[in-house]
Amino acid sequence: MPDAPGLELIAQEINGAREGTVVETSHERGAATLIVDSERILDALRWLRDTPGQEYGFLASLHAADYLPAQPRFALHYELLNMPRVERLHVKALLEDPASPSTAPSSTAKRVAPGGAPSHDPGVSGDGADALATLNLPEIDSCVELFPTAEFQEREAYDFFGIRFRGHPDLRRILMPEDYVGWPQRRDFPLGGEPVLFTQNEVELPRWYE
Repeated sequence: MPDAPGLELIAQEINGAREGTVVETSHERGAATLIVDSERILDALRWLRDTPGQEYGFLASLHAADYLPAQPRFALHYELLNMPRVERLHVKALLEDPASPSTAPSSTAKRVAPGGAPSHDPGVSGDGADALATLNLPEIDSCVELFPTAEFQEREAYDFFGIRFRGHPDLRRILMPEDYVGWPQRRDFPLGGEPVLFTQNEVELPRWYE
């Protein structure tokens, strides 16, 4: 893992190649983190993979997080490894929720997804890209072209958090059923489950028990 001065040097070099790519750095809890502009995520990942002396060529993990009620609400986390040096670097991109009242367009018109479901009902299933295009979801570029193993990890982030990855070769649910409605790891997703029926709910209790 780069130390704090080393992390700052990496950030400066990335911004020297593409100004504004890295917006902040963090070095805490044993993690060196580059916080990057979500619109330039591919620039950052490509630089870290291809630049001599960096060569973070293995994407160990890609996962999403929901920080509701914080804004920006969502984040994508990329854990990169340089295998020869056994060195880890964390890249983080923050995403606004376009469906939030504070970020949504002023128009109150509701777009309708295939099957007649309003577009604010997450997880509407339809005909592939046509269905996705109707949903008001956060977006970021897919990094599958850089790290092919990201294909399934991005699908999982889409499946559970409703984050669309532009340019993904096959963006669809991976664990939940195709007709499942909702993004179950979002913090505002309703909790559910089967009610538990206990014995005292079925029989009249003796008076001494009361």
